[in-house]
Amino acid sequence: MTFAPGKRNLITDVGGLLVGNASDDSLKSGVTAILCEEPAVAAVQVLGGSPGSRETDLLEPHNSVEAVNALVLSGGSAFGLDAASGVQAALREKGIGFEVGPHRIPIVPAAILFDLLNGGDKDWGRYPPYRELGFEAIQNAQRDFALGSHGAGSGALVASLKGGLGSASAILGQGYTVGALAAVNAMGTTTISGGRHFWAAPFEIGTEFGGLGYPAPFPTDATDVKIKFADLDRGGSNTTIAVIATDAQLTKAEAKRLAIAAHDGFAHAIWPTHTPFDGDLVFALATGTSGIRPDISEAVELYAAAGATMARAIARGVYSATQADGDVMPVWASMT
Repeated sequence: MTFAPGKRNLITDVGGLLVGNASDDSLKSGVTAILCEEPAVAAVQVLGGSPGSRETDLLEPHNSVEAVNALVLSGGSAFGLDAASGVQAALREKGIGFEVGPHRIPIVPAAILFDLLNGGDKDWGRYPPYRELGFEAIQNAQRDFALGSHGAGSGALVASLKGGLGSASAILGQGYTVGALAAVNAMGTTTISGGRHFWAAPFEIGTEFGGLGYPAPFPTDATDVKIKFADLDRGGSNTTIAVIATDAQLTKAEAKRLAIAAHDGFAHAIWPTHTPFDGDLVFALATGTSGIRPDISEAVELYAAAGATMARAIARGVYSATQADGDVMPVWASMT
């Protein structure tokens, strides 16, 4: 079972999606908004022990709302939940949202990661800046967007390295596409023994995150648990938040299964993951723009692609991070 990346190797290879980033360099934080050009079927799966989110209950298959207008990934811990209000305001101005009588209510679930201890200036006064960053992110929404230290990945950290915003895509033989987007801020490590080789190496396509494969010989300490801020009591200062998307036609329950399968990508790319101190969460989107509905046998390949593509997106986020003044951790590119 092999996959080829889409034209951009981004989640926006999935028809019907745009992505916008907004960042504050002094804050070392930011927001990423995923805009659905038409309402998309959505679901969510949370496996981390310290999640922070907004409007995730409505995404459960037994609840009434079938589709969403946008999703938000934000830094800022609980303060970052304000970003969804900015996205909602921008969409309302554009006349986008769930119609209730004369009103349109944009449906905008959101998730946050903790990036308050990354060296940025968090002295923002009475109100945090995330609402305005969310509004800006929607204005920036387009097919092409930057990876690494941008948007929700601006101030992300993993064990021993800067994290970042990563994305990848895969075109399946049945004619539909899978795309992943991840803001990588894990407690664990994305590289083996803290070196240059990524845990996600078996799923890499070409040299999209260095092309190094696995180290040889394989380190004897590879499965030793190395965690971020191990020397300090900073539990909860983590979280990888992500979106898995496809242009296949799925029900809400099938989208839920897609989100579950995408968490396998976390397990392939981060060690350890889904800890009590990570708020690991995956949103799923099905835009249906391919016009193709997978049958049972095709669904297996779809869910396999979800895990593989997510693993690649996570590695690309760390691989793409860039150094900035005041950083508390180095970037992957600085390693020799």
